[in-house]
Amino acid sequence: MSGQSAKTIPSRASLAARFDLAGRIAEEAGSVALDYFLRRKQLVIEVKGGPQDVVSIADRNVETLIRERIGAAFPDDGILGEEHGIEPGTSGYLWVVDPIDGTSAFVHGLPTWCVCIALLAGSELVLGVIRVPCDGETFAAMKGEGATLNGAPLKLESTLTLANGLTGIGANQQVPPEMIGALIAGLLERGGNYIRHGSGAQMLAFVAAGRLAGFYEPSMHAWDCLAGYCLVAEAGGAYRPFPVEGDAILDGGPVLAAGPGAFEDLSALAESCEARFLAT
Repeated sequence: MSGQSAKTIPSRASLAARFDLAGRIAEEAGSVALDYFLRRKQLVIEVKGGPQDVVSIADRNVETLIRERIGAAFPDDGILGEEHGIEPGTSGYLWVVDPIDGTSAFVHGLPTWCVCIALLAGSELVLGVIRVPCDGETFAAMKGEGATLNGAPLKLESTLTLANGLTGIGANQQVPPEMIGALIAGLLERGGNYIRHGSGAQMLAFVAAGRLAGFYEPSMHAWDCLAGYCLVAEAGGAYRPFPVEGDAILDGGPVLAAGPGAFEDLSALAESCEARFLAT
């Protein structure tokens, strides 16, 4: 994939300008998406990969808005979005966006959806913004500058564990149902419990905010996870590496992130389930 170099060295000024833009775009895109949400009964819903994989004009129009705003400010940057694919750039920066993560929840009237904007400088994740319009919350992070929720700093503590916290679990039709069952059983055996709602990205933001001990989904795309990954890292947590170089960014992979008190245990549980159910 052209336009993405692992050797890109971002300047602080260029990152700050893009971070400011991302926040403004997320607010605007969130407002537009919320207007569609309030008029959702008028939307035409299309099925993509299966009955649980849906898209609406809201998704497409919100992504178009995001692309237009980025293109006007930084025309040499590349953009990868869920609905309109990859548009390579020449600057070494690649924006990765999901206009509405949690479309199924969105079309069914549930508030668990969000707008996701991430930025790569070469292969380095440098920016993440997640806007949750129904809650009026903006999670934002820039590499080396920490993470915030509506401007207030986020800092994870090691006291939150799988045993005393909630863990987000994601699933889709590409994952063996038995594996999800084993994950949930493993959490319960460790004294913990789980939660699942419409947006994996929002659950990652909840990890960064200390609302969840961790999050795991065996198969996700870059636009679903990269913004949340940046948030978690800047809040003091850790995440499992995700393929972002070249065409690998289009393939997706397992996503795992957690605070310092849960990362090792959640990683061990996930790896055990993967060995049982995803072995070739």
